Amino acid sequence: MGVVAELLLVRHGQSLANVAFPAADAEGLLEAEVSGRDAEVPLTELGVRQAEALGEWLGELPENERPQVAITSPYLRARETYRIAAERSGVDLPEPSTDDRLVDRLLGDLEMLTRAAVAQRFPDEAQRRTDAGEYRYTPPAGESFADIEVRLGSFLEDLHRDHAGERVIVVAHDAVVLMMRAVVEQLTWDQVLEAERTAGSVRNASLSRFVEVDGRLKLAYYNSVDHLPPA
Repeated sequence: MGVVAELLLVRHGQSLANVAFPAADAEGLLEAEVSGRDAEVPLTELGVRQAEALGEWLGELPENERPQVAITSPYLRARETYRIAAERSGVDLPEPSTDDRLVDRLLGDLEMLTRAAVAQRFPDEAQRRTDAGEYRYTPPAGESFADIEVRLGSFLEDLHRDHAGERVIVVAHDAVVLMMRAVVEQLTWDQVLEAERTAGSVRNASLSRFVEVDGRLKLAYYNSVDHLPPA
């Protein structure tokens, strides 16, 4: 089976939750200034500007280097990041499809809860997390990083089958970018953690690019924000 010619992974632009939850956690609050389902959290104004910068970068690529296939997470923040980028690019970019295997980590009963709220409503979770380890820990009705690795392995297999030889852009979430690297490079969890320590957490609107070399995908760069304007 062939492989895609290029896989460009993009984390969505800054979302309202990316701002509200760190602020609430810093204050020890039980609620953050964002409500509703995680899937419907919108971009902030900065997130929109980041998506526009992504579009300008895509628009400056030579035609033979532009994505031929676009797939996003079904979550609003990912779909909007690509929509805004495609409009801003000024060039003909592919119409996107969505894939449920690209959703953010499913936190189940802990979704949209601050750290203080989790501690109050689920007092046993901290010990469960410690006992299981971060890779295997599964929030109530949620999923572990091991589960994410499985669904992304399935996604990548289908991607190679359906789009061998094509350039693909995927717009999704930090957990997806991180664990896709684990899948592509067959990293252990310790190696995943080392990659995160070295490059930092996956940044909003960052680019991580894999290219085909001798029938396999090889990392070209990871978590790059050189295309974004200064914060």
